[in-house]
Amino acid sequence: MGNALRFLCAPFCSPSTESDSADHPGVTAANVSVSALAHDLFNFEITNKVPQDLSKQVASSKKTQRIWYTKLSVAWRESRPPPTTPEEASRLVIETLRRHRKADIEGLLAYYGLPPTEVPPSQDSQIQGLKFELHTLPVDARAVGDGDTLNVYVSTRDPRESAVVPRDVQMEASERSNARARRNYDRADELHRQIIDAGYRMIQVENEEILARKYRIRLRGIDAPENKMPFGKKAKEELTKVVQNKCLRVLVFDEDRYGRLVGDIYCNDIFVQEVMLKKGLAWHYKHYAHRQVLDKASFL
Repeated sequence: MGNALRFLCAPFCSPSTESDSADHPGVTAANVSVSALAHDLFNFEITNKVPQDLSKQVASSKKTQRIWYTKLSVAWRESRPPPTTPEEASRLVIETLRRHRKADIEGLLAYYGLPPTEVPPSQDSQIQGLKFELHTLPVDARAVGDGDTLNVYVSTRDPRESAVVPRDVQMEASERSNARARRNYDRADELHRQIIDAGYRMIQVENEEILARKYRIRLRGIDAPENKMPFGKKAKEELTKVVQNKCLRVLVFDEDRYGRLVGDIYCNDIFVQEVMLKKGLAWHYKHYAHRQVLDKASFL
């Protein structure tokens, strides 16, 4: 831990110069944002806690934020020398988190007041037919319908969602919070039913309630047996095991006739459809998505 302290904070613990703040020796107006990031990374290594108010700037869960800070702590320690200017810190953040959401990277930079150096678009943005991308809250086991269908919830703090939340739902969520504060739980339950009927739900995440939008997802390119068919129950159990309590990344390509979004699902960079095929619990649905990666997985 001593080495971590030196690597994280060394640039900001040198003797003060004339340009330094009198109250914060070694920290200038130019590098105060870098110092704040270095301090939070060092604190994360000790406590495994991310800044409490970071969620005001980003949509991802605290669990995902901890993944960022783990990666950033390692990258900062391994950099020689560590960043000393806002521009250098921005580049380190962008390079380290380049596979994460662009909006989250920009939110993290804004949180520390680091310059918004251009964030490269995700490689997936170049995939033919891709319409948009969802980042879900942790998935409940009960949300899995069968081996190729599940329900997911996306936080309304997500920039894509925040602009389209119906006003009635916003008011009901606020009124419900007030009802719970007054211990009027019957009224709170009534309001929650109204929120659910509108396609939203209050989701408990790490001792915090989050208003989230519901999406029905059909796994693109595979077909699993129905629950009552042979191996149907096993297929559902396997999909549940893969996604339960995980935040998912869903690349949406289409909507089927049942109103479900058809998409590719990734869980911690694991391609879920590929897992189901390799386990022998789904078929490659070539009629709708003839894809080489699924072909290979189905023959393993």
